[in-house]
Amino acid sequence: PYQRSCCRLTSLLLWTAAPTWAWTLELRPCRYLSPSVCLRSGPAANEAWSSAYLLLEEGNLRGGVQALAMQRVDWLSRPDLLVRAARHYEGAGQVLLRQAVMSSQRFISIGQGEVPPLEEWQEVECPARLDLAGGWSDTPPIAFEHGGSVTNAAVRIDGKRPIGARARRIAEPRLLLVSYAGGRESGVSMETVCNSLDDLRDYCQPHAPGRRRTVYCLLFLQRTSSILAGALLAAVYRCTGRTYNTDSLIHAILYLEQILTTGGGWQDQVGGLVGGVKVGRSRASLPLQVEVERLSPPEDFLVSLEQHLLLVYTGKTRLARNLLQDVVRSWYSRLPSMVQNAQQLVANSEECSRACSLSRLGRCLDRSWQQKKLMAPGCEPASVRTMMEALRPLVLGQSLAGAGGGGFLYLLTREPRQRQAVLQVLNNTPGLGDFSVHSVELDMDGITVLPPP
Repeated sequence: PYQRSCCRLTSLLLWTAAPTWAWTLELRPCRYLSPSVCLRSGPAANEAWSSAYLLLEEGNLRGGVQALAMQRVDWLSRPDLLVRAARHYEGAGQVLLRQAVMSSQRFISIGQGEVPPLEEWQEVECPARLDLAGGWSDTPPIAFEHGGSVTNAAVRIDGKRPIGARARRIAEPRLLLVSYAGGRESGVSMETVCNSLDDLRDYCQPHAPGRRRTVYCLLFLQRTSSILAGALLAAVYRCTGRTYNTDSLIHAILYLEQILTTGGGWQDQVGGLVGGVKVGRSRASLPLQVEVERLSPPEDFLVSLEQHLLLVYTGKTRLARNLLQDVVRSWYSRLPSMVQNAQQLVANSEECSRACSLSRLGRCLDRSWQQKKLMAPGCEPASVRTMMEALRPLVLGQSLAGAGGGGFLYLLTREPRQRQAVLQVLNNTPGLGDFSVHSVELDMDGITVLPPP
């Protein structure tokens, strides 16, 4: 009982301290002064605050709070310093947010099996995912403060699973890391050699130079990094003789992305690792646990769905990190519109999971896109808006994949096999980027281990 009480208390502290420090953002000068003075989006890495962050990382909440308060005194004399102090308080909240999400570690179960021979490749590949409804509700802290629900589908693009990784043990005590964009045969590759553990100490620095390991992605898909992480973990687990299940992989990716400080939710790995159409859910509680329900729509509906789905690359890429930061800030502000939209995200996902007609599914897609735009204003570039308006007569529903801002647009067309009609409309629409249209097939298997060559 004492241990359970301590766990509940720890969860409560993590749950309440992070938003409390986020609310400190309300003290920033742009709340009261010129609109040109606004909250920074930098790394919150001033050396003066590092000791407080270290205490928080070590789990010393009382000491961390005291260190923050002592440092804050020196940052209140000028508006520009107050802006920086607010950003560092937000950074402190992000430390606790990471720890809250890392509570998912208790749902990771890795065993030890037989180790394969040296030089034998262990290769896995994964489908992409289409988030049909509920996206953003899986994002911490929304996922464990409000609860999340996302309905999505695992898909092959142009007949292929576009994401994969392979690993093998080699005799030399080093790591050779190879990444490909566009496929191993024709894509662009980059190699990094790590000769000591010191070469890995900057793992959370995205621009730092980086077991032979190979990863690839055939298309620049939104949020493939989470699915790619699952493929890589599975390949490394297998080449070292570890045993695992998909549920453990889903939670291991959550944990890994917190270590790397990239953040993000859970729906991408659910969509790419679990086959078919499914709904993932997380409850409004800590520890953060993701539960997946595989759906079983009628076979004729799935066949029809494949005939009506198309994927369009918009020609515009985007980075999700600032979008994610803005959404988390908006959630902590507890604006009624934001809270109501989070509730509607979950409701739309649950409705989508029961939609066994194309017309109902199309309405869910359109509703999902409107909800995404409320969560992240500015995620619909002008060229994408032009593209969607031009395609509207052809579709029952459409949405940008993931957080939006560019990337891929998926369409549920009114008529089956309308690729040529879509191409014709896009070719006749001025002002679009370098777009491309791709076929989509449901993948019922999810993450797949390939036999050794």
